[in-house]
Amino acid sequence: MPTIKFVREEREVEVASGANLRKTALSEGIQLYQGVSQQLNCHGFGQCAECRVLVKQGMENTSKPNMLERMRALMGFWRIGHEEEVRLACQTCVEGDIEVETQPPYNWFGKKGK
Repeated sequence: MPTIKFVREEREVEVASGANLRKTALSEGIQLYQGVSQQLNCHGFGQCAECRVLVKQGMENTSKPNMLERMRALMGFWRIGHEEEVRLACQTCVEGDIEVETQPPYNWFGKKGK
């Protein structure tokens, strides 16, 4: 069974292959949303981009970005400089072990993080 390691929360969760990252995080009590977004979000439809996560390891063990996620990425500044590492949790299925950072900061100026 795949394991999701939530870096910020220092927790590891085993999931079935193909599990949705957003649903798993919320069911485990891991907060994906900040501030008012906790109440005002798209509830997993890929529209608000507030459930974004930084995949620190194991990107190859996630589903490929779908058309909705790719289109959302083109409209959002949150991916500048992190095109290969940021995913929307609501659109990501886990196929193998991954390590993610929830609520990554916005990257307005395109600087690569650690």
